[in-house]
Amino acid sequence: MPAPLLECVPNVSEGRDRDTIARLERAITVVRGVRLASVHIDPDHHRSVFTFLGAPEPVQAAALSLARAVFETVDMRAHHGIHPRLGALDVLPFVPLRDLTMADAVTVARAVAARLAADHQLPVYLYGAAATAPERRSLLAVRAGQYEGLPTRLADPSWRPDYGPARFDARLGAVLVGARDILVAYNVWLDTSDVAAARAIARAVRESAGGLPALQAMGARLERRGIAQVAMNLLDYRVTSLPRAFDAVRAEAARRGIGVRRGELVGLAPRAAFAGRSPESVGLVDFRPELYLDEHIAAPPEGNFRPSPA
Repeated sequence: MPAPLLECVPNVSEGRDRDTIARLERAITVVRGVRLASVHIDPDHHRSVFTFLGAPEPVQAAALSLARAVFETVDMRAHHGIHPRLGALDVLPFVPLRDLTMADAVTVARAVAARLAADHQLPVYLYGAAATAPERRSLLAVRAGQYEGLPTRLADPSWRPDYGPARFDARLGAVLVGARDILVAYNVWLDTSDVAAARAIARAVRESAGGLPALQAMGARLERRGIAQVAMNLLDYRVTSLPRAFDAVRAEAARRGIGVRRGELVGLAPRAAFAGRSPESVGLVDFRPELYLDEHIAAPPEGNFRPSPA
C-alpha cells in the first residue's frame, strides 16, 4: 500500500547565485525518503521555488534542513527582486497529496514553525489552513508591507508572530509557514516591455478586481529579458484552469494590441489543471512530463529530477 504523501513548496529569496542554490538543493536531497521534483530559478524575481514530496516525517526533516541552509547563506539586506517577500525563507507551504488530510498538513506546518522559531530565534507566521486567526489565512494579508515594512508590523501587537520573537532580524526577515491545497503558479510572458500594460492585464483577470475566480495576478517587468510578465497563482485549478487563465490574458493583451510570447510553469501542475488541453496550447513550449504532479504521486518517494529552466 502506498505511503501517505506530503508536498512541500518552499520559496527562497535567492535566484541568482547558482552555487547557493545548489547548496540548498543538497540540503533537501540529503534527506532519505524525499523526492526533489522541481527547482525553478528566476533571477528577475530573485527567487527560487523548490518542490519536494515524501511521507510527512522525511518531508518535515527536509524542510528543516533546507531552512538551516537558507539561514546560513541568504542575506535580505542585499536582496532586491520584483516578487513580494518577507524573508530569506519566504514561504514554506505543506500540501496533502495522498492519504493525508488538511489537518495532517496543519500539524506538520505548526510543528515546523515551532522548530524554526525555537532553533533560529526568528519570527514565524502561520497562514492558510494553519492560520491561527481568520485575518491571517491570506498569504497576501500576512505579507503586506513586505520585508521593508516588517519592523512596523512586528511592533503592532495585533500582528505578533505566531512563534518566535517580535524582533526584526535584518538579515533573515520572517518566515511564513502554511498548509494549503494544490496551487498552480503560472506566468505569461508578453511581447512588450510595458509594465503598465502588464499590470492592467493582471488587474483585468484577477478575482479581486472582478476577473476570474480563484486567480491572483500581478504585472511585472523582467529586466534581464527585456519583457513584461503577468504572474499568476491559480488557487483552485478546478475553478480556473490553465487554459482559462491563458486565454483570458491573451484576450486582454490582444485588446491592447499586445501579443503573448509564451507561458511559464513554476513548479508542478496536475494534469487536470490543463482541462484537456495540451501544455503547448497554454504557451508551455518546453514542457516535460515530469512537470505533471501526477507523475510524482505515482512514483517512488526518492529519485532524480531535472530543474526547470530559469
